[in-house]
Amino acid sequence: MQLLSGLVKTTLPNYLAGLPIPDSFGGWFRLGFTDWLSLIPPTAAVGGLVYVSYLAFCPEARPKPSTKVNRSIRMAEAKVVDMIDIEDIAEKAAFCRCWKSKNWPYCDGSHGPHNKECQDNLGPVVVQRKKN
Repeated sequence: MQLLSGLVKTTLPNYLAGLPIPDSFGGWFRLGFTDWLSLIPPTAAVGGLVYVSYLAFCPEARPKPSTKVNRSIRMAEAKVVDMIDIEDIAEKAAFCRCWKSKNWPYCDGSHGPHNKECQDNLGPVVVQRKKN
């Protein structure tokens, strides 16, 4: 605790007192290169604190995660609909449900990496013809 106390009571005030902050507007133009370099760390710290505070108190500023499931298949269409005649299916067919298949609407196993990444359990819809 004494380390923190020394930092707040002595080290930080001495550091801030030693910064080359001019008394007038024209004084900023008379600062040298090393003076400007010494102002970078406190400026970055204040900027970071302001940004983190802004994100904390302005939730609308946070980026919203995409809630879209389909991110690549026929995006120009209002609704992706595929009609497949049951007579065209030989014995069985696996249809994609993860929207990541390169062979849409059929499953190509793209859900495997998705399941590992998201710890999901998504799989295809398998349509099978009844045997007589």
